[in-house]
Amino acid sequence: MKNLWIFAAFLLTTQAFPQEYPTRPVRMLVGYAPGGGMDTIARVLAPKLSEALGQQFVVENRPGASGGVAAEALAKSVPDGYVLMLAESGTLALPAVNPRVTFDPLRQFAPVGGVCMLPMAFVVNPGFPAKSTQELIAVLKANPGKYGYASPGVGSLQHLAFELFRRSAGVDALHVPYKGASAMMPDIMSGQVPIGVISALAAMGPTRAGRIRTLAVTSPQRLPSAPEWPTMAETLPGFSAAPNVFVVAPAGTPASVIQRVSGVIRAAISSRDVVEIFGKQGATPTPSSPAELGSQIAEEVRRWAAVVKDAGIKVD
Repeated sequence: MKNLWIFAAFLLTTQAFPQEYPTRPVRMLVGYAPGGGMDTIARVLAPKLSEALGQQFVVENRPGASGGVAAEALAKSVPDGYVLMLAESGTLALPAVNPRVTFDPLRQFAPVGGVCMLPMAFVVNPGFPAKSTQELIAVLKANPGKYGYASPGVGSLQHLAFELFRRSAGVDALHVPYKGASAMMPDIMSGQVPIGVISALAAMGPTRAGRIRTLAVTSPQRLPSAPEWPTMAETLPGFSAAPNVFVVAPAGTPASVIQRVSGVIRAAISSRDVVEIFGKQGATPTPSSPAELGSQIAEEVRRWAAVVKDAGIKVD
């Protein structure tokens, strides 16, 4: 009888106090190929999480459909904290843009924590007759539909950012989609397509070399690395189209696991070395709690769905 009581007490103890998470390696999905901006951020973050939590965080690249392949894999994963995803704002817009997408970020993602913001820049060819956002609006209003703007593809966040600008400023321009950001840069520099939306990091070198002119960045605040560049919001109050990068888990992941990972992410992105690395990528750390990230995700899903609907954007 005494042995039975000891066994029962052992069972109750192990149920009440399970082994602390994580007890095995954790997979971190990234919806883009190795070597890009998102992959770089994941490979900065993963070792910090490994060090703090005592288990390996393995970056797993699942490129395809602008993050959609990784997002659908996450939504189908067991919600135990051993599969996470480093996601970004463009992924949140996918269900509105692509009818073939099956995941629902509001229903199938559990917010964990914010990581950083990666601002984009509105740029023009140096010969274009506008040196500010205000002048760009004036030129486009005076010439509706005359000028083209480049983006890395239909439904990309760069495309949506310009459509948000078009809607906010009441202007018109012709969308010229390319197959990736690198393909469109030569045409912006030559003036074949005089306007473009690109990453702020990609804009820095060509702007300083005089090959393009940066009019404004899409983040709410100016960049520490380029404080001379104004924000779009200085001309269009409330404008924000900077991609946010964050970590999500499958819906149903235990709250204790989410809180534990969230706290470690906050500490990691606040460390001096990570802040310096992010700065070189043009990124700004954006620590947030799961609740704060959840509100941000819901707001972005609504915002981009409205832009997609208004512009009639669809991926064939």
